[in-house]
This record gives sequence, C-alpha cells and structure tokens, in this order.
Amino acid sequence: MQSLTRQTDRVLAIWGEHLEVAKRLPALAADASAAVDMIHSSLASGGKLMACGNGGSAADAQHIVAEFTGRFLRERRPLSALALHTNSSAMTAIGNDYGYEFVFAREVMAHGRKGDVLLALSTSGDSPNILRAIEVARENKVAVIGLTGETGGKMKMACDLCICVPSKSTPRIQEMHIAIYHAICELVEERLFEA
Repeated sequence: MQSLTRQTDRVLAIWGEHLEVAKRLPALAADASAAVDMIHSSLASGGKLMACGNGGSAADAQHIVAEFTGRFLRERRPLSALALHTNSSAMTAIGNDYGYEFVFAREVMAHGRKGDVLLALSTSGDSPNILRAIEVARENKVAVIGLTGETGGKMKMACDLCICVPSKSTPRIQEMHIAIYHAICELVEERLFEA
C-alpha cells in the first residue's frame, strides 16, 4: 500500500510539472498568434502546410496535419497539409540513398513551393534532419515555424518564427506543443471559415 501511495505522489508530481510549464505558456501567445497569421495566409492563398518531426514530434506533426486535412471543430472542406514522414518508402529510400539527415529536406524540395509553410518540431531544436529541412525550405521561399524547447537550439536562429516552450523536459515540451498547435488549428479554422 505504501508503494501505491509513493506512485500516486509521483503521478501528482508529474502533473504538477505539467501545470508549472503550462502557467508559462501565456508568454508565447504573441508567437502562437503570429503562427496563425502565417498558416492562415498560406492556406488562404492556395498554399500548403508541411510538418516534420522525429519520434513523438513526428506523431505531433501527423496530428496537426490530421486536424487540417480532416477537421478540427468545424465541418468544412479539407485543408492542404502534409506530414513529411508518413511515406515510409520515400523515407527509407531517401535515408538509404542520401542519408537520414536528408529525409525531410528531399520531401521539402519535392513538395514545397513559395508561399507554403513548414512546421518543424524538435524538442532540442538540434535534430540534423529537421535543420536540413529548414535550410531547404528557406532556400525555396517556404516560411518556417519551429516548435522547440527552452533554448530553441540551432532552430531558434534558422526559423522565421520559433516558439520555444520554457522547459528542458521532453515530455513537458511535447505536452505544450499540443496545446500550442491546437490553439493554432482552432484559430486558423475560425479565420478561414468564419460564418
């Protein structure tokens, strides 16, 4: 019974950490609003959103794309969005032939056009394949929004807009990324489909 109490205390401590980071999110509201403007502008003018990440960040990239191509809260037409890691044949071919650091960059070369937006997710901000994708996006006039952790890593200076969650804990950063991109989805959807 004592170990169950200890475990319950640990659960409460983890949730407490989550709440502490969440309390600092309001400092990022202006950046999230700027991300809404960038994505809205692209989609409203016929552009697309591309998203990439590794591991849990790949799941988040796929999640936000699903919100745009499916729906978030409103019944509306699908929006053009693409998660760059979902084609396993392309990922493995590019990784094998060019190296893993190029798996997203080659996809950006193939699909990215001037006026599109790349949403790059990396809790460290230092993932080589994400940085290479950002570099290619910038070369091709694709706007780049980064979602990272506290320092922003190398992404901080590479992105047009970098939203840095004030935490060094990967789980807490990813939890806040969901809150950030859910707010972005809701507001982009509202602006595109105002009644």
